[in-house]
Amino acid sequence: MQDYNEAFRDIPGTTVFDATQSRLGYHLNMFCMSLMKAGNRTAFKADERGYLERYPMSAEQRQAVLDRDYNRMIALGGNIYFLAKIGATDGFSFQNLAAKMTGVPEDEYKAMMVAGGRPPQGNRSLSDPTR
Repeated sequence: MQDYNEAFRDIPGTTVFDATQSRLGYHLNMFCMSLMKAGNRTAFKADERGYLERYPMSAEQRQAVLDRDYNRMIALGGNIYFLAKIGATDGFSFQNLAAKMTGVPEDEYKAMMVAGGRPPQGNRSLSDPTR
């Protein structure tokens, strides 16, 4: 039987947050949830490296947080709804984070979403001959 997430690896830029990803990112996501408390946000901003040491994340996960590499955090098990708490701690909207993750300026991202999002052509399957 094919792994659930494996079935979606052929879709460009897609990481399905399944049970495997949830286990992989558990501590990363718990760190993110800690940012719901003002005192924790203050402590994190005062000493990001030190604060991250409170959580048994991988070195790669910690570095992705420090780099604010949201796409990498997702690949390492981060759930976008939890990761958004890092962006909010930094003063960014979800729209701003999504624009950064797609590599386009925020105004272009907003216009793309208002127009219906990315076109499906070229974004369905790596094996699609019409890409």
